[in-house]
Amino acid sequence: MHTSCYIKTFLGTSRARYLAMKLVWCPETAFKAYIDTVKAAQMREDVEDSAAAELVAAMAGGWNAKLIVEAWERGGGATTSVGLSEAARHTCGRHVCVLPDEDAAEDYAEVVGSDAAEVVVGEAEEVMRELKGVELLVVDWRRRDAARIVREVRPGVKGMVVVCRHAGGGKGRPEVAVAADGRRVVRSVYLPVGSGVQILHVGVGKGPTVAGGELGRWIRHVDRKTGEEHVFRRR
Repeated sequence: MHTSCYIKTFLGTSRARYLAMKLVWCPETAFKAYIDTVKAAQMREDVEDSAAAELVAAMAGGWNAKLIVEAWERGGGATTSVGLSEAARHTCGRHVCVLPDEDAAEDYAEVVGSDAAEVVVGEAEEVMRELKGVELLVVDWRRRDAARIVREVRPGVKGMVVVCRHAGGGKGRPEVAVAADGRRVVRSVYLPVGSGVQILHVGVGKGPTVAGGELGRWIRHVDRKTGEEHVFRRR
């Protein structure tokens, strides 16, 4: 399935739940970020998971994210990071890349480029506590500290979108980590793009959640044809 089809499938359902996030979708900005990411990928030799990169960049642009935080993993390629930088340029926002140590920072500069993002090096918990008002978090789920990153992230007042790349490896459920401290996961969907992309919508205020303390009362079903994840509550 083409990247644009995944975007339409993802946006075409449960729109009332998106309103609970208070994030407004802008198709024009999403299209600009998507096109620029396609162009950037064509100019680079490293095009690992380009479909996932295009999807993530379109989401960052479409939701007009002002603070985009990326947790990059060594060996993760450059296309997604470049796409997020393109999206941040269109939204007039910040693209911050969180790296665990100086070795990872050197790898990032070599693979992606020193000017692709605002690089922050340090322990996940400490770094994420300093980044307040995150509207889009992109985590490489292969990182050892991936769960800690999503637990410590501080969402914006309008809610937040969490994108877990390489989420098809069975390394725990991102919903459980995101829902820590009583945060409300409004919607969760798994898309078979690249090595698997799990997308979570974190809402603001009180209301039902698809993860957390009531996790055992929910039934999860993934449509194998579309990748759409449906969560049903068991009464």
